[in-house]
Amino acid sequence: MARIAECQCGAVRALCEGDPVRVSVCHCLACQRRSGSAFAAQARFLKDLVTVTGETRVYVRVADSGQRAFHDFCVACGSTIAYRIEDQPDLTAIPLGAFADPDFPAPRFSVYEARKHAWTEVLGDEVEHFD
Repeated sequence: MARIAECQCGAVRALCEGDPVRVSVCHCLACQRRSGSAFAAQARFLKDLVTVTGETRVYVRVADSGQRAFHDFCVACGSTIAYRIEDQPDLTAIPLGAFADPDFPAPRFSVYEARKHAWTEVLGDEVEHFD
């Protein structure tokens, strides 16, 4: 199965082959700022199964873990289309919203919950929760 994610203006696409390795929600402050929401939801795929096309720039930031995060964003609209974390070199994360697919598999991990907004909750019997 192949899934296509796009930036807001459609100039950048990520073709993702196969199923995601992990679908998660992150409540860290950096993800809140990146997503413009109270949390960010993303799917991680094997790097070799993701092809990004279109003109992007890379923003590098140091994550709370101390690892660098490399964010690929569209030069036209600024949407993040993909990112990689230094200590997970074989994976590429794609923001769930970029798929615009309400049937996308649900998250199974909710991380940095110590920073989540009190009115949010990630539900599901299979969801693992981490502070």
